[in-house]
Formats: sequence, C-alpha cells, structure tokens
Amino acid sequence: MIIICISVVIYSTFHCYVKVYVHLYSQKGESRALCLQKGMHYLGVRLCSAITILYIQLFDRRKDDEFQAFGKRVITSHFFKIIMICAVGSNAFLTALWTSYDIRYRLFRLLEFSEIFFVSICISELAMKVYVDPTDYWKDGYNVMDVVIIIIIFLPYTTRRFLGKQFTYLYVADGMQSLRILKIIRYSQGIRMMISAMRQTVYTVASVLLLLFLLMYIFGILGFCLFGSQDRGDYDNWGNLPVAFFTLFSLATVDGWTDLQKQLDNRGFALSRAFTIIFILLASFIFLNMFVGVMIRYTEDSIKKFEQERTLERKMTLMEEKQVILQRQQEDISRLMHMQKNADCKSFSELVENFKKTLRHTDPMVLDDFATSLAFIDIYFSTLDYQDMTIHKWQR
Repeated sequence: MIIICISVVIYSTFHCYVKVYVHLYSQKGESRALCLQKGMHYLGVRLCSAITILYIQLFDRRKDDEFQAFGKRVITSHFFKIIMICAVGSNAFLTALWTSYDIRYRLFRLLEFSEIFFVSICISELAMKVYVDPTDYWKDGYNVMDVVIIIIIFLPYTTRRFLGKQFTYLYVADGMQSLRILKIIRYSQGIRMMISAMRQTVYTVASVLLLLFLLMYIFGILGFCLFGSQDRGDYDNWGNLPVAFFTLFSLATVDGWTDLQKQLDNRGFALSRAFTIIFILLASFIFLNMFVGVMIRYTEDSIKKFEQERTLERKMTLMEEKQVILQRQQEDISRLMHMQKNADCKSFSELVENFKKTLRHTDPMVLDDFATSLAFIDIYFSTLDYQDMTIHKWQR
C-alpha cells in the first residue's frame, strides 16, 4: 500500500509537470500539444506500474507463511464450513420471517442483530480468503459470486444513504437480498455438481431452444394467418405475433390446450385440430423431451465425474494416512535400533540369546528371524504397496 501511494504521488507530480509543459508547448499547435499530453500520460502510467511491480517482486515478499498456512487450514476445515452453512441457513430463515410485517415489528431488534452478524461473517470470510490467496482467489467463479453477493447486501444501505428512503426502485434492492442464499452453493458439492452439468449443457440446450424458437416462429405466423382475423377469428389468442407466441408456449407445455382448441372449434376452423396436434407432437413430445434427455445425459456424466473425484480424494487420503503410519513405524524401528546399539549387547541376535536364557521351558520362544531387520520391513511395505496398486487396477 505504501509503494502504491508513493507511485500515485510520483504520477501526480509528473502529470502536473506535463500539464505545465503542454501549456507552454500549445502555442505551436493544439493537436500536437494534445498528442504530447496523451503520450506523457501513457508514459507516466506505465512508469508507475513498472515501479510498483518491481517493488512487489523484489521487496514485498510474504513473511507470514506460518500464519497464512494457519488461515488456510481454518477456511478449509469442516468446522468453518458448518459455521458458514448455519449462518446462511439461519439468515435465510430470518429473511423469510422478515416478509411478515407483524413479525418484523415484534422481532425488529433480533432481525437487525442477525443482519449485522451475517454481514460481519461474510466480510470476515472474504478478508480471510483474500489474505490467504490474494491472486488465485479471483480465479474461482464461486469466489467472484460471493463478492457480488456482498455488494448486493450493501445495496439497500447505500441507496438509502445517498438516494434517500423515498427512492423509487428501493424495493428492487430489498428484493435482491434473497440472492444471499446462493452463498450456500459454495459449500454444497451436490449443488456444484448440478451447476457443472448445467454449464456443460449450455451449447446443446441453446441449439434445442433455437430449434424450438424457429418452430414457434413458423407456427406463430401460420396461426396468425389462419386464425388471427379480427372479424371471424380468435383475435385474443392469435391476433398478433407476440400473442401467438404466448399461445404456442401454452400449447408446448400442454397447459390449457383443450380450452384453446375449444375456442377454435367454436369458430368453425377446420384445420385447427390438425394444427394443434402437429404442433404439440413436435414441440412437446420431441423438443421438450429432447431438452430433458440432454439434461439427464450431462447430469449422469457429472455424477460419474463427481464419484471419480470422490474416489480419488479418498485414495489420496488413505495414501497420506498410510505414509504417516509408515513413517511413524520407521521412526519407532530406528529408535529401537538406536537403543540396541547403545545396549550392552553387540547385536540383536545376542540380545535374543540372552533373553532366551531367562525363559523357562513353559514360556513362549522368541526366534531371531530375518523379519526383525529394518531392510526387510521396508521391502515388505513396498511389496504391500504394489499389491494394493495391483488390486486397485483389477477393481477398475
């Protein structure tokens, strides 16, 4: 921040100098002076940017790696996710209560306190995530959505502060507060999976909807020409193209199509039934089912991809736990070997022999085996790893 302020001061001084010089130079020509001012402005911006970037690369190295790692563990912990889900859920519930004027009057203090608490949690979450990773934070679409939601949360306060309580569109800012429930998407893997499926279907669904629009365009003009006459036609449903589009949408969803057809039958249109049946077959039975089929297909692909990712995460977790156990066992064995070297016996075999002499004939016998060496244990664990990998490949 300090170097940015210094860069701004340098640029301001440089810009003032350029203005004075351009004013003196403008006597030779206004166009030449304007070009000179633009060039100097571009040069000053580039110079200050280069100074800032050079300072950041050379001197502004983070010296709080441990605290940064601690913050990363906090925001990725399950406890933090539970806190955020509970905060968003409780705020959504209280927002639903806020829609009742009677409850709003009785629980005004509670609603105000919950609003302040929720806004504080959201701002704290944003500050922690930006602090942990200030560059990669903006590369995630869900993080950008969180920033947009925070801006939406502050819209009613800013509009009331600068535009007054009598602002015409203030109710729009209040109604947009329902979008804060979208913060729960960040912490729900199932919802993210569905959004991923919808994102993959954008181009295919757009093609299907374009075909449906072309079909409705053709039948809309045809229906206007056949049934849209003001004298003896159904002018309320087919009188112009927008009304015909709305009527065709009702036919495509098969919602009240019998009433629409009855009105055409009452006016004696002979081709009305063929027109209605053909459009319903094409729009409802083909295009809408095609739309549903595309969504189901990509949803299944997303579910399979999600399950593969979960399986890979479990495998990585098991491997990490296994490595921790192996490292702990190797440390224990190394400590035992070190204790053996410091003992009175010269070797492990001699230690076993001395121990055997202290046993009775009824005690179990301890044998000196090759399996007691550290090298054999390493080879044995490596063999188990290869067996696990082979079994996993066979299962897949």
